[in-house]
Amino acid sequence: MAKQNFCVARVETRTRASVGKFERHIERKNESYENMNVDLSRTPMNVHFKGCGELTYNETLDQMIAEGRVSLKGLKADATVFNEMIMDVNTDYFEQHGGYEYACRFYEAAFHFAENLYGKDNIISAVMHADELNIAMTEKYGRPIYHYHLHIMALPVVDKEVRWTKRCKDPALVGTVKEVIHQVSHSKKWKSEKAVDEDGNPILNRKGKQVYHASYSVLQDKFFEHMSGAGFEGFSRGERGSTAEHLSSLEYKVKQDEKRLSELQDKIAGEQVAYDANHKAFMTFGEIDSSGKKTIMGKYTVSAEDYDKLTTLAKQSYSAVAEAKKLKEENRRLSSRIWSLESEVSRLRTALSELKEKCKPYLDALKAAPKAVKEFIDGILEKFKKQEKDIMYDPIPADKPLPQKKPKTKDYER
Repeated sequence: MAKQNFCVARVETRTRASVGKFERHIERKNESYENMNVDLSRTPMNVHFKGCGELTYNETLDQMIAEGRVSLKGLKADATVFNEMIMDVNTDYFEQHGGYEYACRFYEAAFHFAENLYGKDNIISAVMHADELNIAMTEKYGRPIYHYHLHIMALPVVDKEVRWTKRCKDPALVGTVKEVIHQVSHSKKWKSEKAVDEDGNPILNRKGKQVYHASYSVLQDKFFEHMSGAGFEGFSRGERGSTAEHLSSLEYKVKQDEKRLSELQDKIAGEQVAYDANHKAFMTFGEIDSSGKKTIMGKYTVSAEDYDKLTTLAKQSYSAVAEAKKLKEENRRLSSRIWSLESEVSRLRTALSELKEKCKPYLDALKAAPKAVKEFIDGILEKFKKQEKDIMYDPIPADKPLPQKKPKTKDYER
């Protein structure tokens, strides 16, 4: 059965403090990449659909704030400010459809999807990577195969309406929109959507409460629909159940690496047996020396049977020398490869262990009482939506003098 291809769009949250590390990876600003299969000779083939020139991501954000295009009012220092959206399809999918050129067209269409989602002006950077080697596919095809994927760094901006309060002198303006602020807010950008039926009526659970669709699940639907509508086919929507997607990806990668490691070890063991078998030909020369008889004239005589044995072993030893040299080189290469894979598997196991530890309480509860856990989470989400408050403005910086308290007057805000 042919392997199924999936198109996936996932969103990772970045703060102002953490985004620099990811910027260096996306924009290839590092001189070297440990534990990564980055071929820097192919980096010029990476496609920049949008960039920020000589500015960093944070400098670009500061410029947008200064120009009044976005606002960070009310956000804490460690709040999510950037969204890194990673769009991806199986490596084999592009090899089956034309490779690099096809990937460029595919991810250009994916970039337009991100523009519609975030707004053109709110995308900081969009880069298609074409320089990361896929080891498994390289082994499968016997030539270098690269994994094409798209990194989008964007600002999760929502329009926040500021309304006139009762302090306004003109009663007619009270409650009307005073201004619209382009507020950066990850939580508001990715709010869960209300589930509705075919007639547009809300879908309720058995307790009569509104059912919501997880925002990232809706993202997968929209991404798949956009790419299919753009004329691309041969892939399916990413697996449903976004809470387990990242964990499953890690588990899959660990299993694939362990499988490849096992196959390499079996191959080495088999070649070692072949090497040992050939090496025995060299060990029988002692027996050959004792098989001949020395004559009075100092010459050796051998029987016809011993002669046949000698010539046969001589031929075997000649071919075995070349084969042994070849096997030793292959053994050295495979040993180095195994060491690299073991390091990668160890790193992935550590990451998987950390994720499992973080998710353990939730998974245990979900296993013990799935219905109760689902109802509990639905209740929290509903309560959160009801109690959600407007984003508060930043406090006055400590280095600025506090405004003097004014005596009460009859002046009102206009």
